Amino acid sequence: MKIATHMPLSLLEPVSAAFPGVEIVSIPVDGDVPEDLEAEILLTLPWGAPNLAAVLEKGIRWVHAYGTGVNGFPFELLGDRILTCSRGASATAISEWVMAVLLAAEKRLPETWINSKPERWNTANLGSLAGRRLALIGFGGIAQAVARRALPFEMLVSGYRRTEAESPVPGVKIVSSLNELLADADHVVVAAPETQSTYHLLDDETFGMMKDGVHLVNVARGGLVNQDALRRALDCGRVSLATLDCVDPEPLPAGHWLYTHRQVRLTPHISWAGPTSHSGLMDRFATNLGRYLKGQALEHQVDPVEQY
Repeated sequence: MKIATHMPLSLLEPVSAAFPGVEIVSIPVDGDVPEDLEAEILLTLPWGAPNLAAVLEKGIRWVHAYGTGVNGFPFELLGDRILTCSRGASATAISEWVMAVLLAAEKRLPETWINSKPERWNTANLGSLAGRRLALIGFGGIAQAVARRALPFEMLVSGYRRTEAESPVPGVKIVSSLNELLADADHVVVAAPETQSTYHLLDDETFGMMKDGVHLVNVARGGLVNQDALRRALDCGRVSLATLDCVDPEPLPAGHWLYTHRQVRLTPHISWAGPTSHSGLMDRFATNLGRYLKGQALEHQVDPVEQY
């Protein structure tokens, strides 16, 4: 069995150790593919690679994207090959990041930090997560991890998903209407995949469903938010704070308004980062490799129609 990979071989050392009978071949991301390359499995970038089409013709039957989202993957090249990803691997890191920014918003951090004598000591107008309504757009692994961490803070948690299946997290109310989800939300967390049906899901109409003063958090993809509509919602007070780890495009060009808007907190798509981030992504691949070698169905398969 042979694996071709666009990833650095150092990342695959645990795979080599766990599967000594599997040969791993490094291939360039761009340029010519070795003529004698033959492999059944390809480990590649979440957005593919410039030479992906040529690699796929070397006997590839299964492609694994080293990431949790595949909205930029060139699906038209896949044919009937299986595509999997490392969906859910970053749920712990991202959910911790979400809780950090929710607390920062309520406790007014960092604006309440001081470096000189304040006008008043021992007085502040701070909020609390207890009793606040948390709306989760999407209810996959990341949103479920957020919910499990928000409930002990006594937040009232609702999740939006297309199906009305019961919540796998006790204490979370599942709704199938955005209006029902957003009408009384204090904090809105975007954690849905970016697809053709979710592109610009948050637009003027959606922001109009929210009450004034809402806090928006995006840890999904920038394309879910119409940034022009967000700017209007910020300027009129509908959204009091937008904490964005994902924007469109990435990186933003110099001088973009999101860098300097006083009601925006912007981070460079780092919510997924943590001490086990890369190993977690590779663990998903290693688990599936074991299943593949045993002839078992692969986990975390990407629907080529829905593209997530």
